[in-house]
Amino acid sequence: MRATRGAVRAHIGLVALGAVLCAAPALRPGAATPWTTLALLAGLHLACELLGRRPFPVGFVGAGSFFPLLLAAAFLLPPPAAALVAVPGSLAGRAGKPPVTARRIWRAAEPALAVWAASRVHALLGGPAALDSPPDLPYALLPVCAAALAFSAVLAALDGSILLVAERLPVRRAWRGLLPRSLAPHLVHGLAGLMMAVLWNSSYGPLAALFVLLPMYISCWVYAQYHREHAAHRATIRALVQAVDIKDTYTRGHSERVGRACVLIAHELGLDRERVEVLRFAGILHDVGKLGVPTRVLRKDGPLTPEERRVIELHPEYGHEIVRGIGFLGEARAAILHHHERLDGSGYPSGLSGRGIPECARVVAVADAFDAMTSTRSYRRARPVPAAVEELERCAGTQFDPQMVRALARGLERYGWFGAVTSDDTRLPPPREGAAGPVPAPLSPRPDGADGQGPR
Repeated sequence: MRATRGAVRAHIGLVALGAVLCAAPALRPGAATPWTTLALLAGLHLACELLGRRPFPVGFVGAGSFFPLLLAAAFLLPPPAAALVAVPGSLAGRAGKPPVTARRIWRAAEPALAVWAASRVHALLGGPAALDSPPDLPYALLPVCAAALAFSAVLAALDGSILLVAERLPVRRAWRGLLPRSLAPHLVHGLAGLMMAVLWNSSYGPLAALFVLLPMYISCWVYAQYHREHAAHRATIRALVQAVDIKDTYTRGHSERVGRACVLIAHELGLDRERVEVLRFAGILHDVGKLGVPTRVLRKDGPLTPEERRVIELHPEYGHEIVRGIGFLGEARAAILHHHERLDGSGYPSGLSGRGIPECARVVAVADAFDAMTSTRSYRRARPVPAAVEELERCAGTQFDPQMVRALARGLERYGWFGAVTSDDTRLPPPREGAAGPVPAPLSPRPDGADGQGPR
């Protein structure tokens, strides 16, 4: 651990040294540094960071909302001066978890290097000349986009490097997806920075450039609200799933896998993104009603008495009552109530049949049965995936919707089946050939009966 911390400190020190070397020419005597513009931009960035430390509604934006300001500095200033703009605000901003000093140094050095690189690329492509009054806007777009690309690439490279050193991630994982995810937002930030730079150099002056930040602040606030809402949704789902896992420990992981199977089916059905998310919630929470079933019944070894079976069969209704007031679940609530209905009308709790069963419930029924069959029980070992699919196809038309069974089979052929998933994982693995196979990790050997052999 000490060696790891030492490596992290050394890495931060090297990055900080690189930032100092990039910014040092601006501090040399006789350097033609535009100190007025630098001070105004640095002060504005500092003010934004200090506002970001305030509670909502004043501090409602993240560091990404200041990137247009930093990119405007890259377009308006020479590279060494542009690197200095981010330093005061980054040192004064939120430090996060300890070690505070190391984090502040990293947060100052990383954007300083990124802004320096962006300014350097912008200058090499003749960007400053294109921004002279009157600005040559069509031509100015090329150096601006190239500068935004350099900005994004440096940030991605540094973010991956600290993950590699601090978290000891494999090289292929450390940088995976960093640049593709950030490139489009940074290009938008670059265009906003271009607008700021044009207004800054115009007859209206720096004050007019501030108006560019207002829509960025609003958009970032909306984006942050969206993510806060989704984080709250995930926390709600996670809490309910953990409660079920604590009560019915031997099926731990079953709910998350059913959610993943629902996503496979939903993608093959061509459902829109919102319905895919709802079906994932439905799969994860389909057994939440077990919270209302006595623990001694859930954990009983051996066959259930008729009375105990009737108690178990109440769990869909219990689940529906538990989630009734959770508005964001939408039609997932109907899936929780009706996922044990059968196409021939012999299911419970309402004895619905055919198309009278909600579509989401028909999806969850297939996903639930599939995972139960491919999981080890005390009375049998897990079936291989092809055998489980064959059994689903045999019961299609009486117990299961044939359309959902075919969709699951196609999804398994395309993506395979992975036992280890979490309730926050919404992504599908990349398609691969020969994916269908046995589930790699069996569950603990206790009876469940969720495979269509019983209501548990």
